[in-house]
Amino acid sequence: MGQNKLRLIVSMSLFAALLHAQEETPDKRLLRSAETIREVATSRDSGIPLKLLEKAQCVVIVPGMKKAAFLVGGEYGRGFAACRIPGSWSAPAPVRMTGGSLGMQLGADSTDIILLVMNPRGLERLLSDKFALGVDVNVAAGPVGRDANADTDALLHAEILAWSRSRGAFAGVALSGTVVERDRAEAVKLYGRPWSNREIIRGGVEIPEAARALITELGRDFYKK
Repeated sequence: MGQNKLRLIVSMSLFAALLHAQEETPDKRLLRSAETIREVATSRDSGIPLKLLEKAQCVVIVPGMKKAAFLVGGEYGRGFAACRIPGSWSAPAPVRMTGGSLGMQLGADSTDIILLVMNPRGLERLLSDKFALGVDVNVAAGPVGRDANADTDALLHAEILAWSRSRGAFAGVALSGTVVERDRAEAVKLYGRPWSNREIIRGGVEIPEAARALITELGRDFYKK
């Protein structure tokens, strides 16, 4: 297959994935994000280690990351980032995620992605408009299991840890090269103006009613034990 034809297939596949993502409203995506976090809470034996949840400064949820083409790199997803603030969690900042190196790691046509931001450097990257995992910030596949060893050197030095969830099963996932960026259009739909990630997370933006379920799930007791 020629390079030009390959590029055309990738472009058309990503465009189709983008159109599909555009069909879903922010409200529906927020509810799906809340459901994903609820799965995190209830997957006691095969979920994300509690020790990491306790330490995380921020959580990024991308419900339904889509594979744009079979055997051709290209994935697309839209979701939200929220960070701890005194006494609660911030309003969710809309983000989108694109990448060409996930490949068969996603397994299914649609997979939820969960990122935990573990330290101030990871947080600072999240507050920017755009960054690449594994390039601008350290990322590692997160361990699975409530009592999994979370003290390895790789995990201790990672700014961001990543998991996928498909058909109810969690797995650590390598996302190196995947781009996370501010979703300006989604911010306008949700907040009525194009707030940046920094303004939403740090600027005291009021939590919209559609995001209440997600913020409630993030505030569950399992994050505090």
